[in-house]
Amino acid sequence: QVNTFSATMASKGALSLSDDQRFELIKLRRNVADICTKPHHNDHFLMRWLRARNFNAKAAEKMLRENFKWREQWEVDKLNKWQIPEVFKTYYPSGICGYDKDGAPVIVIPFAGIDIWGILHCVTKNDLIKMTILTLENFLELARKQAEIHGPLASQIVVLIDMADFNLRQYAWRPAGEAVLTMIQMYEANYPEILKACYIFNVPKVFALAFSVVKPFLNEYTLSKIQIYKADPNKWQPILLSQIPANNLPMHFGGDMVDPDGDPRCSSKICQGGKIPKSLYLKNIKNEKFSEEKENYTTAIVKKGDKLCMHYLAAEEGCFLKWCFHSEGHDIKFGIVCKDEDGKEIVIVPAHRVACHQSEEVGVINCSITPATYTIVFDNTYSLLRSKKIHYSVALSPPILGKDGLFEDTEDTVIFGDVEK
Repeated sequence: QVNTFSATMASKGALSLSDDQRFELIKLRRNVADICTKPHHNDHFLMRWLRARNFNAKAAEKMLRENFKWREQWEVDKLNKWQIPEVFKTYYPSGICGYDKDGAPVIVIPFAGIDIWGILHCVTKNDLIKMTILTLENFLELARKQAEIHGPLASQIVVLIDMADFNLRQYAWRPAGEAVLTMIQMYEANYPEILKACYIFNVPKVFALAFSVVKPFLNEYTLSKIQIYKADPNKWQPILLSQIPANNLPMHFGGDMVDPDGDPRCSSKICQGGKIPKSLYLKNIKNEKFSEEKENYTTAIVKKGDKLCMHYLAAEEGCFLKWCFHSEGHDIKFGIVCKDEDGKEIVIVPAHRVACHQSEEVGVINCSITPATYTIVFDNTYSLLRSKKIHYSVALSPPILGKDGLFEDTEDTVIFGDVEK
């Protein structure tokens, strides 16, 4: 018996595939029949995983099975029974404002309303991940219901990210950076091909620095769906209105929607977030939940003829970049370069060979050029015969500020950066 969801999707959106692609789909459907038993596990669902793995059925099957293990580990299907921490009910900025012209849900994220520092002092990192998973699952469940009515074009989500008043500063805190990158990696691994379009607008100049750090963690499909606009409503509002009916778009973004009290941001539908009162902080969460944030050494192999680069985002003047490292058996080149918000690259520490196999190398610099991305480079390109094993600890410490207490805990260091080889 054909279920309603599959029948609707089939009648309103027949897949246009080549013979080779159809063969891979048939192969995947057969290979995962033991786990894909729910009504929405139809061909459109399987196509998400196939596209994410370039129509390689074997790779798609591996990705899908890993997803099922991940769902079991996080008890995703039971999260609707999870008691959501109170702080999320008021300070987790997101909401559904309506639907695009194809019936796909439109999600709004007022990004400046995310108080990541406050959130991670009220709940654990795992709680934040669980809330993100639950939110995504709710969005996808709504999209599936829309697809039953409108067809497969409504089975994905449209995301509007308002970057007005974006402040880079709090994302230069180590746990914040780690949490953001963890959630991006989780999204890419477990929610492929769910994004119909993502509009990021009102972006300030420093956004380019933050996005350059995040970009390596996004796959090509996600990047192809992202459109970025500066703070010029004349540019981005017509784009939004060409895809979203005015009566489904808040007046704050150029639509006709307002709350019953006239609020143009539609706060009754879209949680605006905001700064979390310190009275909600859990006093002992730092000691109990962030013990893993203590400084540790990381071990890496820098292959012969290769480099290891680590990017650190210094949000404001007064940050300090600290490092200590040693190698096993042989020396290695070490250097630091800086790229400012205009893309200009400046050598901070010229690359030079360091005999760190004889004694540990330790150093610190004041990040006087901000906002900017500082890149630490372990360079082994001069060695064509021998790979180097290094042990390192690198941290970007925020400035010691006072009155608001935002960075009083100076031992929590910044790592909003990625590593590339």
